[in-house]
Amino acid sequence: MEFKFGPYRLRPFRRGDEPSIVENINDRKVERYTLNIPYPYTLEGARGWVDFNRKLERSKERTQLNLAIDLDGAVIGGIGLSAMNGHRAEIGYWLGVKYWGRGIVSGAVKTLTRYAFNELKLRRVYGKVFVVNKASARVLQKAGYKYEGRLVKDAVKHGRPVDGLLFAKTR
Repeated sequence: MEFKFGPYRLRPFRRGDEPSIVENINDRKVERYTLNIPYPYTLEGARGWVDFNRKLERSKERTQLNLAIDLDGAVIGGIGLSAMNGHRAEIGYWLGVKYWGRGIVSGAVKTLTRYAFNELKLRRVYGKVFVVNKASARVLQKAGYKYEGRLVKDAVKHGRPVDGLLFAKTR
């Protein structure tokens, strides 16, 4: 499975991706706006992530799908669907800081959402972003997701409850 949009590709994670994952994900700004990405992010963590996704790819029953955002063979970000359950799934993503502001994630979200609706036959894809992450909220809106509301104390970040914003796109 591989999707092209502009000079970028969405593709499965593979062995050899670990150095570029670490280079692009290991930044406090990435960690700040994501729920499950630690800082520092180690090569060992990247190996575990690649291995997890290679096993997931071979699984018959998928509850999640994770893809690399690739530029010239390097992983500059990631995007995925999690909590895949029946007709719906949650979309999540990250991108290396030096690639922010170029519309890359908006393109990736549009591409993966189209796949979710057309191939996976999902009817609802939703995303949650921290209130402070205004850029990520714009990404979802540019991809046609509609704001559904504020989720009070929806997640815990650094031991403190944080509010989220819920966006969804339906088919």
